[in-house]
Amino acid sequence: MAYSEKVMDHFKNPRNVGVIEDASGVAEVGNAKCGDIMKMYLKIDGNETITDVKFNTFGCGAAIATSSMATELIKGRSVADALKLTNSAVVEALEGLPPVKIHCSVLAEQAVKSAVSDYYRKRGLTPPPEAIIDEHASEHVYEAEEAALAAAKAEG
Repeated sequence: MAYSEKVMDHFKNPRNVGVIEDASGVAEVGNAKCGDIMKMYLKIDGNETITDVKFNTFGCGAAIATSSMATELIKGRSVADALKLTNSAVVEALEGLPPVKIHCSVLAEQAVKSAVSDYYRKRGLTPPPEAIIDEHASEHVYEAEEAALAAAKAEG
C-alpha cells in the first residue's frame, strides 16, 4: 500500500509543529523497536478545552503525519473528547496507512493520552483510566507488523 495524498500532505506540511513553553500537559512517547519519538504539548483552558497543541517528532514520514493529524483532531476539543481519540481514528483521517506503519498511529494516540495524563498530574489530580497508556503498545503492534511482513516474504 502506498501512502495516501493526505499522509504525504501531513508529512510534507505538518501542522502544529513546535513547543508550548507554558504547556498544561507534556508527553514524550517512543518506540524502541523502530526509533520513533513523539513529544506533544497541550495548552488547556479553564473549561478543559485544548486551545493549542504542538508536537515535535523524530521519526519516519508516517510518524510525522500521524502526529500532525492527531493534533488537528484534538485542537479546539475538550479534554474528554481528546481522550476518545484512537489510533484507528488517526488512520481513518489520514485515509489509511500501510499495515507496517500502524504502530505510528498508536504512538500518536499514546502521546495525546499521556499529555492529558500529565495535565491531570500537574493539577494534583489522578488521571482518568482512559488517560493511562500501555507504554509498550506501539512496540507490540510493531512486532506484529514485522512478523506479518516476514510471513508474507516467506510465502512469496
